[in-house]
Amino acid sequence: MDEKDAGGYSVSYEREDIAFPVYVISALAAAFLAAAWFTGLTIWLALGAAAAGFAYYNFPLLETGRATMGANQYGVFIQAFGLIRWRAIDKIDLISIAERDTTIHELQIGLKVPLSSALVTDWRKQPFYRSLMRLPWSMTPANVVRVRLGTFNQPADEIHRTLLRMWRYFRS
Repeated sequence: MDEKDAGGYSVSYEREDIAFPVYVISALAAAFLAAAWFTGLTIWLALGAAAAGFAYYNFPLLETGRATMGANQYGVFIQAFGLIRWRAIDKIDLISIAERDTTIHELQIGLKVPLSSALVTDWRKQPFYRSLMRLPWSMTPANVVRVRLGTFNQPADEIHRTLLRMWRYFRS
């Protein structure tokens, strides 16, 4: 099974807030690299390379049509991670983390089995050009998959409720 064939309920990145900074940094990178080309100064090249690297790392935020996370009858799928079986999931929690003046919502999926047996399909091996880009997930040593929900096109509590409802239905 491929990432594109996952089907079912899915969420993707929201385009409104997050696309603008990526486009601005891309334009700055182009301007810095053009300045390096015309002036021959390495400072412009260094600034252009740093800005281009930042824009490249955040490029997945522009892929609004691609499903980033979701669920189907087989389990929960996460882009560049894989498809986690419903029966391998121990808990699905929505955690609110206060950072400065904002609240970050994070979905934590606890696994009851080792990751190698929890995954129906493993999408962690990415082509080299994708391996340098932002990942929507992180894994803790306690066998918990963490996904930040702030950049998705649906509210965090709605994503959590939908995944809980599907988990209760499909695990039995």
